[in-house]
Amino acid sequence: MPVVRWSKHEATLDDLDGADLMRMLQDRLLSSGFDDDPFAPDPDGGRTLQELYEAIAEALFREGLLPESAVDEAMRLTDWLDGELGRIVRDMTDRLVRDGFVRPEGGEGSSEGGVGEGPGAGGGSDARFELTGKATDLLGHRSLREVLGGDGGRSFGAHRTRERHAGIEAVEESRPYRYGDAMNLDLSATFGAAMLRGGDGPLRLEEPDLHVQQSERTTTASTVVMLDCSHSMILYGEDRFTPAKQVALALAHLIRTEYPGDTVRFVLFHDGAEEIPLARLAQARVGPYHTNTAMGLQTARRLLRRDGGEMKQIVMITDGKPSAITLPNGKLYKNAYGLDRLVLSVTLGEVAACRREGIGISTFMLAREPDLIAFVRRVASMTRGKAYFTTPRTVGRYVLQDFAARRTRTLS
Repeated sequence: MPVVRWSKHEATLDDLDGADLMRMLQDRLLSSGFDDDPFAPDPDGGRTLQELYEAIAEALFREGLLPESAVDEAMRLTDWLDGELGRIVRDMTDRLVRDGFVRPEGGEGSSEGGVGEGPGAGGGSDARFELTGKATDLLGHRSLREVLGGDGGRSFGAHRTRERHAGIEAVEESRPYRYGDAMNLDLSATFGAAMLRGGDGPLRLEEPDLHVQQSERTTTASTVVMLDCSHSMILYGEDRFTPAKQVALALAHLIRTEYPGDTVRFVLFHDGAEEIPLARLAQARVGPYHTNTAMGLQTARRLLRRDGGEMKQIVMITDGKPSAITLPNGKLYKNAYGLDRLVLSVTLGEVAACRREGIGISTFMLAREPDLIAFVRRVASMTRGKAYFTTPRTVGRYVLQDFAARRTRTLS
């Protein structure tokens, strides 16, 4: 009788695909710069091929996937990229390229050649890389699972309201037909009304007898996520920016998969403000910046006007009070100490403009200073929005729970 022996399978480098590598690199790719020197933040850091090579080497070593000979050789070499470890890391980088997760910045190279064989194959400091949409989507999916704890699998597809109209997807009650309604008749109610009206002879339907089934009226939403990337987001011994990015990526994945009719855009605000494409969001970093909340709101309003959704909302994640504004002449006026009257006046002017345009603002404050709490509450009251005081550990769940709640709320 043949004997079959089973043993535990030990993963090797050949077993890794691009998705496995992305999982191992997720924390490094989403880095805010907190693990570097928080007193000298580099907003352009983390995007060179040299840094990618180092991240892959660290991940493989952490997972115990590197041959001991490669590690020993790297310790002896002046440049570890010249040895076996360098060859392994370049092979892993090319695997990321072939699987469609990474490409050289500017679109150079191809999936056939790979990053490791193209510009910067020797790990030059000037060579840079960028994540693809496929990589961003994978990071968003993983972030969504983490912040929701595995929830969020339901399919919604549209924003429910308390309004009813004649439609195909019926709710529990019907109502009399009104001119212009879709002729989605509730036959039992219609014939019931005709029978109650009575009369001799055959049953005759008249217009007052007609009843139509009602469905929930759905709307689309336009959302702008404002991310504070000022210096304070990493300065006080706590990384606040990485959780904020994870939330933004999770929102993007949620909207793309569950609400395809919606739009979501992302704005970084600092000394100024600008829209950042989703593909660059994961690699965004904090800089030595102040907090120009007014410019962020102004940019968000412009984007929401362009998108034109029936529901408009801003989700603002920040940890600091407004400390800067852009003057009419284009110069930056800043005051990092307290809520400067001029800065506060201009910022609240932008909040009032959001209110006039029907834009709700949900603010998630990652700090608990009394003046910050007062400012956020004022913003919420002005726009009939929401204010949450949370921490980097819980901001993801709070943001997504609030976003889902707004989808079932009637906005006036």
